[in-house]
Amino acid sequence: MSDSGNTTTRSWRPAPFLLASGGIHAGALAFVLFEPSLWAWALGCVLLDHAVIGAAGLWPRSRLLGTNLVRLPAACADREEVALTFDDGPDPRVTPRVLDILDRHQVRATFFCIGERAAAHPEICRDIVARGHTIENHGQGHRNHAALSGIRGWTREVGNAQKTLEDITGRRPQYFRALAGLRNPFLDPVLQRLDIRLVSWTRRGYDTRCADADIVLARLVRNLGAGDILLLHDGHSARSADGIPVVVEVLPRLIAELAARNLKPVPLGTPCTSL
Repeated sequence: MSDSGNTTTRSWRPAPFLLASGGIHAGALAFVLFEPSLWAWALGCVLLDHAVIGAAGLWPRSRLLGTNLVRLPAACADREEVALTFDDGPDPRVTPRVLDILDRHQVRATFFCIGERAAAHPEICRDIVARGHTIENHGQGHRNHAALSGIRGWTREVGNAQKTLEDITGRRPQYFRALAGLRNPFLDPVLQRLDIRLVSWTRRGYDTRCADADIVLARLVRNLGAGDILLLHDGHSARSADGIPVVVEVLPRLIAELAARNLKPVPLGTPCTSL
C-alpha cells in the first residue's frame, strides 16, 4: 500500500524542547569551531541532550517531543468523563466479545486498530463503528522497531494506516497511539502534516502480560478519576488458565467500578475531546 492519507498544509511547529535541542547542537558546534579545546564539553552537552531525547521517547506521557493528549480536557473532567481505549485489534476471537460487553452496559469506547489487522477483518471494524464506537490509528504494521523510524518510516506507518482505516470505515482517524507509546522526534512532524493527534493514557492494566483479572483491574482503578484515559487490549490480550482473554474478565468489573464512582465513559473524538 502506498504512502497516502489525507494531508493538510499545516507546517510543522517544533516543540520548545526540540528548539532548545537544536540550539544546544548549534552552540556545541560554535564552541568547537571557535574554541577547539572545549570539544569535550561540547560533546558532553550533545550526548546529554540526546539522552534526554531518548528518555522522552521512552516515556509515553512525555510532551517534550510534541503535542500529546495525556488525559481528557478539563471540560470532560468537569462532566466526570473518562475514556476507555482498546489497542492492537481487531481480533476475531476477542473484539466481538468486547463489543457485546460494551453493548450490554451501553458504554461507548475507542479502538486503536492496526491497519494490517483491520484489512484482514474489515467486517469487525465496520461493526465497531456501527455499534457507536470510534476507530483510531495504531499504525499499519505495529512493528517493534517503529520507534526507530525516520520521517519516511513514520509516514508509511501512520499514513498507510490512515488510508486503510478510512477506506474501511468511511471516517478518517483523528488520533494516533504509538506502539507502547514509544516514539522519536521524527513522529511529531508527520502527525502535524497528517493533522492527527498523538494520544497516550493515564491508566493501564498491562493486560497483555498479566492474566490475573484482579491484578489488572486493581492497576486500572488505582487513583482512577475524571479525565483519565484507560488503556486495555482487545488484541494480544493475555489468557487465563482456562483460555479466557483477561480483557473479557476485567471489562464488566471495570465498567461497574466506573458506575460506582459516577464516571461516564466516552469515546475519543466526541466534541469534548476534540477541543
